[in-house]
Amino acid sequence: MSETHEQSRLIATAMNEGSPQARALGFSTLQIGDAVALLKVPYRPEIVGDPETGVIAGGVMTTLLDHASGQAVHAALATWTSIATLDLRIDYMRPAIPGRDVLARAHCYKITRSVAFVRAVAYEDDPEDPVATAQATFMLDSSAGKKAGANFKPPRTAATGPARTGGDAA
Repeated sequence: MSETHEQSRLIATAMNEGSPQARALGFSTLQIGDAVALLKVPYRPEIVGDPETGVIAGGVMTTLLDHASGQAVHAALATWTSIATLDLRIDYMRPAIPGRDVLARAHCYKITRSVAFVRAVAYEDDPEDPVATAQATFMLDSSAGKKAGANFKPPRTAATGPARTGGDAA
């Protein structure tokens, strides 16, 4: 495995395990590299949006497509940089089949100095029969050169008090 593919794999793992939402949804990366990411969300009753139909919630599809798209951007970059979703358009084509895992394949097809462009598709068996498709743009170097993790702070608790919002205290 090349150093770039290994870096992409490590980033994908960190994104799946480091994001509480991705971890709660059970995302796994099946393939990563060459500007492409393939992710899976396993079917579970906890992610169903309508108990009568058993269909996975649309928000899970949105999260899966956004997450796969972000991993595809990292797989397209020569060196790591922070990214942020600028725009995400999703077209829902049909409900996901109840009881089935859903895959999302994303391809980062263009990178400029400051923006990456991605297309993605969510499906069960065949990307030609999509549950949803997405078009996304991502800002590159979204942390303005700050060190990775510089924005991570421990959550506030009752003991540490409310988060400060800046400005003058009353």
